Amino acid sequence: MDILWWLLIVVCFVLAFVGVVFPIIPSVLVIWIGFFIYQFLLATSSIGWSFWIAMGILTVIVILADIIANSYFVKKFGGSKKGEWMAALGVIIGSFMMPPVGIIIVPFIFVCVTELLQKKTSDQAIRAAFGSLLGFLGGTFAKIIIQLIMIIWFLIVI
Repeated sequence: MDILWWLLIVVCFVLAFVGVVFPIIPSVLVIWIGFFIYQFLLATSSIGWSFWIAMGILTVIVILADIIANSYFVKKFGGSKKGEWMAALGVIIGSFMMPPVGIIIVPFIFVCVTELLQKKTSDQAIRAAFGSLLGFLGGTFAKIIIQLIMIIWFLIVI
């Protein structure tokens, strides 16, 4: 039975990385399911409070990574506050429309159109939209690194 639980844990960790590309899968939640499978079905003793607190903090950082990165890059590339919001909305809508390509294209289009509607030039709108693309890539990179840290930490602790 232990092999089955370990297999499920590995599947959870793999799904977490699939969730980075397909945001329909709640990646950090899947990692937590793997942790809980170990804690409640395999472990002979508790992992420890320091582990759970650290994972909670890293989880919050993972959740905020996309929002912070998108907002930062759209603003840095001359986008408006509405452009920042549309980038975030575009990631959500794009993840359902055409995953994984939609999470790149839809925010780009949303930001570009939003900036054009606010009387910005096409160059300014494309520049801000490019910022949303960099924001997405930056947030994705951050999520991958943080999720790796979470999984490696788990493997070290157990």
